[in-house]
Amino acid sequence: MATNLAPNGVHRAQTSSFQHAISSPLDFDHRHTISTSENGSSSAAQSFRPIYPNQSMSLSGIAARAFILGTAFSAASLTTLLTLLLTSSPLWRISFFISALSLFHFLEFWTTAARNTPQATVSAFLLTANWPAYPIAHALGCLECLVTHTLFADRHWAPFSIASIMCLLGLAMVAVGQVVRSLAMLHAGTSFNHTVQTRKADSHILVTTGVYGLLRHPSYFGFFYWGLGTQLVLGNMFCLVGYAFVLWRFFRSRVWVEELKLVEFFGDEYVRYRARVGTMIPFVG
Repeated sequence: MATNLAPNGVHRAQTSSFQHAISSPLDFDHRHTISTSENGSSSAAQSFRPIYPNQSMSLSGIAARAFILGTAFSAASLTTLLTLLLTSSPLWRISFFISALSLFHFLEFWTTAARNTPQATVSAFLLTANWPAYPIAHALGCLECLVTHTLFADRHWAPFSIASIMCLLGLAMVAVGQVVRSLAMLHAGTSFNHTVQTRKADSHILVTTGVYGLLRHPSYFGFFYWGLGTQLVLGNMFCLVGYAFVLWRFFRSRVWVEELKLVEFFGDEYVRYRARVGTMIPFVG
């Protein structure tokens, strides 16, 4: 997970050589095709290759995704606020969900970039994770909310007072879930990865303090309750049950596989930690 960085002197020398080979800031052909004869070495060009367009850490790809997520978050948040202030429509729930979703994906990348920089790739936004099931699930959540509050506006799956409490509970779950997940990623640093690791890297350490002292898999806890919270805010009955089942089954399977590797990596130290700290996800771990 970690990469070896060259000493500052070497890095400056390579950067200087790289810049000298480019005839102008907009010379894209030279940027992509620096020859060995021009600068004596292609190592500098190769070191910058991951940030070129269509590469794993493409700066243009990262910027575009951050811009889109920021725009979606701002527009959805403003729509939510105006709908609540100027109308009595319950459809503020959908724009709130979009704003929460946009913030979630932005923070997935930001926390990775802040504390686990070598893994801050375009895929760290998780926008295409579990495609297409993931976007379909969110689309169904929005659709159920829209249908429920337009075609069946006079029907409710719970009394108004209880529904209001469920909505407030959902808002709290979304907030707590997001905070816990982001804290987990920040606290774990280079030991956190979006995929289960099959080999122990030198940077891997067993984190048992902070939020990890309270929850064994805080990032999973955060997303599990964040997901359920969004459905409570939307007022969805069917998607709430569906989300709960799918997320529970996913995390139960993932935790089982991941903990096999963690015991392999850390031995009795992890076994003792597992016995001491729970997941707070029912029947998981």
